[in-house]
This record gives sequence, structure tokens and C-alpha cells, in this order.
Amino acid sequence: MNLKQLSSLLGLSQTTVSRALNGYADVSEATRARVQAAARAHDYRPNTRAQALATGRSRVIGHVVPKISSHAMVNPIFADFIAGAGETYSAAGYEMLISLVDITEEEKAYHSMKRRGLVDGLIVSAPRMNDPRIALLDEIGLPYAVHGRATGTTRPYSWLDVNNRRAFARATNFLVDLGHRRIGLVNGLEKMDFAHRRRQGYEEALRAHGISPDPELMRQDEMTESYGWRAARDMLALPDPPTAILVSSVICMLGVRRAVEEAGLVLGRDVSAVTHDDQLSYLRDDGPVPAFTATRSSVREAGQRLARMVIDRIDNPEAPHVQELLEADLIIGRSTGPAPR
Repeated sequence: MNLKQLSSLLGLSQTTVSRALNGYADVSEATRARVQAAARAHDYRPNTRAQALATGRSRVIGHVVPKISSHAMVNPIFADFIAGAGETYSAAGYEMLISLVDITEEEKAYHSMKRRGLVDGLIVSAPRMNDPRIALLDEIGLPYAVHGRATGTTRPYSWLDVNNRRAFARATNFLVDLGHRRIGLVNGLEKMDFAHRRRQGYEEALRAHGISPDPELMRQDEMTESYGWRAARDMLALPDPPTAILVSSVICMLGVRRAVEEAGLVLGRDVSAVTHDDQLSYLRDDGPVPAFTATRSSVREAGQRLARMVIDRIDNPEAPHVQELLEADLIIGRSTGPAPR
């Protein structure tokens, strides 16, 4: 069904139907509800190009991915986040634009999107410490919301984040309660805000129990399986190796498990490990007893909620900023046990 047919069915002009579907204030609530109900009943889908011409909106939300993070394009965490965001965009009549750019061209990409009218808003992912993108996007005037937070940034902005500091403090406390005192940290790059907060939680919990953090037991890098393997292998080869390891990603955890097994040890008996699990579609750990003890949150749900947040910013750019802090669950699995004697 096209706009002309829908208008004829309702006995309204095409202009009235179009304005009702696009949220114009000069259409009464009763008419708007009637038009929307008819559109749903007859599976009417407006022409997005025509909408853009009529409203000045592109009906597109952008995601800029710097090439330094090009691995993200095949990373299941990124894929699940995009899938969640895409579900919300589709339901709200938006499309998605993913732009892969050189790290040195990132600022130019944002300016280009604004100048060319390519997007109505943006989601900013992987915020860094003192992230300059927040001030830049305020200056450009594009609505945005941030997946995470940027420590050191004082200006107000909308964000959704997991309480990484508390999650890793809780995981560290759990391991200490099991009797572990030598606890390693396999972290993400600590210029990234989430990794900085996870290390804070880990160190704070150790100190609260009178344990001094040991730099020999801390690693940071891009979160890949091979990095997890190298980090755990090197820690386990130390004269005083860890009896437990805290891991920033279930992808790294696969490498940690490989290193433990190659050392002739049993995960959960000789070495305990707790990971952060984003509850990924393709790496679900949903058995009766999960393989890994984990701090767990859904990155797909985060994508859904953050997409709604940026759409709300587009619709009401002068509204107060929204901040949402999610708590991670601690799920007990087979990868942890009492500290060995």
C-alpha cells in the first residue's frame, strides 16, 4: 500500500497522513492515532527518501569505527551490540550507517556526516579517557549518546554504561573469599574507560583485604584469544604464579583456559578464573552449571537501550541528558574453586 491508497482509505489528504506519521504537532492526537493504526493494519511503510525531503531528516543513525579498532567489525561483542541497536532502529523507522575510517580521519568523518546531512544522530562507542569526541560533537551539533563513559570529561552528555568498577571489585572479593591472594588481571587497554574502571575495582578490592596489587600480575592489551593465552602463560611461568585470574572478556578467557591446560593444570581446581561475559549470541554459556564464573551483562540489550536513547535525543535535543548505569550479575560457574594449598 502506498501513501495515496492509505489516504484514500482514511478519507484524509496525503499531506495530513504524512504529517501524522512524521509526528507533526499540528495534527490532533485522535487523527494521529487513527492514521498510525491504519498504517499498522495495512503494513504501510513510508518512503524514507520522501520523508527525508519532507522533514529534513535522514532517518539514519551513524556509527564511526576507527581503523585502529577494525577488528571490531568481526568481534562478536560489536556484532551483538549492533544487532541490538538495529532492532530498535528498525522499529522506529531508522536505518544504520557504519563508517570505517582511519583514526586520523575520525574528526573529519563527523564533520562530513553533519555537512552532508547523512545522519540525524550518532552512537559513540569505546570511549577513551578524556575523550575529545564529546566536545567535538557538541561543537558540531549532532545529537549523540555514548556507550560507556569518559573519565575526565566534565561536560554533560547522555550515556549508558555497565558498572565496571563494582563488577570487578565484586569478582575480586569473591576470589579473596575463596582464599586466593595471588590474583592476576588480564585487562583491556587501559586508555579505554571501561578497562580503567575495571582495574580500579580490582585494586580497590585487593587493598580492602590488605593485599598489595602486584604489577607482575597485571596485563593490558587488545582483548583477543591469543592475548589471553600469552598473558596467562607468562603469569603462570612466574616464580610465584597467581592462583586466580580476573579476565576482561570471555574471548580472552578462551585463551586463558588454553594456557592453563597447556601448563598441565585444571581450571577451577589448580587455577581459578572469573571473566566478564557480555552474554554473546554465539558464545552463550547457558548450561546447567556454566563453564565460566562471570560478571555478566547483555551487550545486545545495551545496544537496544542506547539506540532508544539517541533517538530520544534526536526528537528532543534540548531535553536533559540521560545517564543509565547497569549492574552486572555475578554468575558462578566451574572455573572457580578454593585456593589450592
